[in-house]
Amino acid sequence: MKLLEALEIVKKGNLQKSEGTEFFLACGFTPLHLQTFLAAQLQLLLPQRRIELQTGLYGDLLGNISSLIKGTAEAAAVVIEWQDLDPRLGIRRLGGWGPAKLPEILENLRAQTERIRQAIEATTAKVSLAISLPTLPLPPLSSPPGWRASAFEFALRGCLDSLGAELAQDARVRVLNPQRLDALSSPSERLDVKSEVVNGFPYRLHHTSVLAELLARLIQNPQPRKGLVTDLDDTLWSGILGEVGLEGISWDLDHHSHIHGLYQQMLRTLAEEGVLIGVASKNDPALVNGALQKKNLILGRDQIFPVEAHWGPKSESLHRILKAWNVGAESVVFIDDSPLDLAEVKAAFPEIECVAFPKDDPQAAYQLFETLRDLFGKQTVSEEDSIRLESLRRASALREQNQGATHSTDSFLEQAGAHLTLNYKKLPPDPRALDLVNKTNQFNLNGRRFTDVSWLRYLNDPDSFTVLAAYEDKFGPLGKIAVLAGREEGRVLLIDIWVMSCRAFSRRIEHSLIDHLFDRFPCEEIAFEFAAMPRNGPIQDFFAGFLGQPLSPRLRLSRKLFMEKRPPLFIDVKEIGNG
Repeated sequence: MKLLEALEIVKKGNLQKSEGTEFFLACGFTPLHLQTFLAAQLQLLLPQRRIELQTGLYGDLLGNISSLIKGTAEAAAVVIEWQDLDPRLGIRRLGGWGPAKLPEILENLRAQTERIRQAIEATTAKVSLAISLPTLPLPPLSSPPGWRASAFEFALRGCLDSLGAELAQDARVRVLNPQRLDALSSPSERLDVKSEVVNGFPYRLHHTSVLAELLARLIQNPQPRKGLVTDLDDTLWSGILGEVGLEGISWDLDHHSHIHGLYQQMLRTLAEEGVLIGVASKNDPALVNGALQKKNLILGRDQIFPVEAHWGPKSESLHRILKAWNVGAESVVFIDDSPLDLAEVKAAFPEIECVAFPKDDPQAAYQLFETLRDLFGKQTVSEEDSIRLESLRRASALREQNQGATHSTDSFLEQAGAHLTLNYKKLPPDPRALDLVNKTNQFNLNGRRFTDVSWLRYLNDPDSFTVLAAYEDKFGPLGKIAVLAGREEGRVLLIDIWVMSCRAFSRRIEHSLIDHLFDRFPCEEIAFEFAAMPRNGPIQDFFAGFLGQPLSPRLRLSRKLFMEKRPPLFIDVKEIGNG
């Protein structure tokens, strides 16, 4: 991004009439162009908001971090440079670089990094942070020639590595990856000596733009994609299965097809992290089944669901896979080596990310792996991630079983032995609750989203309650699948957050949750802050079953009406936590 372009984006953003969202840039140098680029990048990533980016005092990084505790910023970027750890590690102070000074500089740096760590730890209870550790080169202050590393420099960087490793363990702190920064901004093209000496701003414009873009992504924290659909021939393996047979396909060094093995390894890693992996292949189903059963396949057959192998259009396969997963097209990536099939799927599902597999370009294939990490990356792997695939398989098997069964739905649910555990404990927050609120689309009351900080503020409201529901039956656990939150307003219970995972559909969990609320709270009516959205049809259908159409923005469901129309419930409900 060019500086003039950034200024224009900021100018247009300031003209928006929407309520401003406050962010903070904490650094020890003059913020100057970094403030402009960061505000512009945040405006691009959050176009519905008017960005207000505040800054602190020059030369006081520690104080700027500490000030966040009393501020109102939703998130902050903390940019640390060497001179913030000891002024002699910069070029604006003349404190001396002699050999006798080096032990003192190292000791001072260790003490300052600890002070910064403590300030950040105290701040994360109030605001989420995007952290950039020093990006500029160290000045030539140690005795070896520049091509030879010194123990002093390793010791300095070791302190920073330790700080970064500790900070990265906190879910509310996101540390910028120096490897990605190095790939986009050459270390030798970062320092602007004249600007630093004259203005106190140390960066060249290109580096400033790149740093701002990465910090904005850290602050935005985009939701990861949920599923990946892959082709087989010349993608998951090398070779056309129908032409070369089971023994002719390969994915190893000996057959010069190692890049396909790396692709399988990448998909296996994603599957172990809870990403759904499906197959869409124009192929003979029997041959595909045989190939996927091969013992040396790196991506296990049990990690793939579903497999669509036939001679029809790939878009038909994608339609059935999306239905089996019960996810939206915007949450899915499709990978194929055929430009024609990619174009056909893209025409049918414009929201799907369609990516060509570069079978003849190993360098491009490796870049694809990095792209997949960006699209599917997440901070941690939860228990729900580990059981997602198996729960979808069970749900699919149950649907097929019920289609041919003669017994009623009531009979089936009664025999399922279902248990629902409702946790009212608000603090410390369970990260799964925010994950559900920000990811769920179909059974979603109003599409309300939260940042880490705004969610914590909601939980800290003494008048609010929050319920995190976990489900299990004789077929296995689904994990934590629903969040419901609100407050009491006299004889009315107001619900402003209600989401439920699509994996929990068709079990009458939503009915059991409302039944529990009427039983727990002394209310005769529940009001819901409802908003119709293009994708929340399931929750609209739920309310329409009680209230009919049309649905108003504040729905009201009386105890009397609910009891009259609710279906039979067979879920054993247990409450834990006291909120």
